Amino acid sequence: MQTLIDLDTAPVFAIPFRDGATTHEGVLVEGPQGWGEFSPPPGCPDRLLVRWLTAATEPGTVGWPDARRGRVPVAVTVPATNPERAYDLVTASGCRTACVEVADPAGTPADDVARVAAVRDALGPDGRIRCDAKGRWSVDAAATAIPVLDHAAGGLEFVQQPCRHTAELAALRGRVDVPIAIHESLEQSLGDPALTQAADIAVLHCGSLGGARRALRIAESCGLPCTVTSGIETSIGVAAGVALAGALPDLPYAGTLGSGTLLDGDLVADSRRLIPDDGFLPVAPMSPAPLPELLDRYTVSDPDRIRWWRSRLESAIAQ
Repeated sequence: MQTLIDLDTAPVFAIPFRDGATTHEGVLVEGPQGWGEFSPPPGCPDRLLVRWLTAATEPGTVGWPDARRGRVPVAVTVPATNPERAYDLVTASGCRTACVEVADPAGTPADDVARVAAVRDALGPDGRIRCDAKGRWSVDAAATAIPVLDHAAGGLEFVQQPCRHTAELAALRGRVDVPIAIHESLEQSLGDPALTQAADIAVLHCGSLGGARRALRIAESCGLPCTVTSGIETSIGVAAGVALAGALPDLPYAGTLGSGTLLDGDLVADSRRLIPDDGFLPVAPMSPAPLPELLDRYTVSDPDRIRWWRSRLESAIAQ
């Protein structure tokens, strides 16, 4: 374990998705106390990269907030896929909650309905289903789609970020009965009294909010019940979300922390891999370390991709 963080030599990794279509890329950051993952999505604005870097360095420097529980319930992530694969993902996960992607530009409303119905079949009548629209709907489109999906699900727990902006969420909330969760526009709405008029639930992500400690402060001040998401990350990245979920004063909703099942590999030993067991993940005091042989397997050798990620790190430092 090193005593200083050396971003110039931090390894760039790429792990393929199980569907084989794309890969998940990022940079591993080692600090005096352990490892973090820097993997902002390609479209992340430069001005926000510093938050992702702060989150990546947090576990190796100041560490995570104290845990209040030893394990956390998990929702399996169901991407915009066909109903058969959606069914298989849910049944294999062991989770009793599923977060289903909808409103994918490449799909149709009928595709969304079929996917949600397949997830309900997989979960049975007692499982919980939520949808994530990733801000892709207009207010009118969301008001039309949500009741249909609610019916297909036999009742939705909530819909995450159906529209992009807080004002749109507020307009939508008065037109549907399903609870609305705010994610992508959460931080821009902090301190705005309209936040509690726009959403019923806040979705916290350590990377985009600047780490588990900062996300915990936001949870304590936003005035909404909270849940946690990790996006697509290795077990080293997911560990931050698990730590946040373990530290929240109240945890009324399962965290969407099961994205590791979508990757065809990981960077840590099987015993430390954060794959849900009977719908739960353990809360650990520090993130798992990569296995050297797995790091060798997934380290990127393409000079262009390495330069691209080094540029992202430089942009984060410059903020």
